[in-house]
Amino acid sequence: MKHFTSSAEETLALGEKYAKTLEKGDVVLLYGDMGAGKTAFTKGIAKGLGIEENVSSPTYAYMNDYGGRLYHYDCYRLSSGEDAEGLGLTDYFYSDGVCVVEWPMNIADVLPKKHKKVTIIKTGDCTREITIEE
Repeated sequence: MKHFTSSAEETLALGEKYAKTLEKGDVVLLYGDMGAGKTAFTKGIAKGLGIEENVSSPTYAYMNDYGGRLYHYDCYRLSSGEDAEGLGLTDYFYSDGVCVVEWPMNIADVLPKKHKKVTIIKTGDCTREITIEE
């Protein structure tokens, strides 16, 4: 299903609404260019899951853990699934938390077969086209 947002706040709100459809153990793959709004969408997911901590991009940490309820990955700097396995990141895919993975194509060979997909396309300075696939 396609959605259109016209601000970071609307992207966050859509993420919050989307969180209501998620269940423990879901893996959400986020596709989009740099600056598309992947982290804003993830902030919304966190809010929808009742997480009050400040959510930030885990660019240098690879993964941020929000109390075992949300695992937010940034795989931009990884070059293979082997890298993710070596860092222990794949272990969380089979936990009770929701995993949100930015740049999933970099670790495609180790992603769970069952996952959800969200694609965010920047269509203007503040506008986004967001496609949610189950």
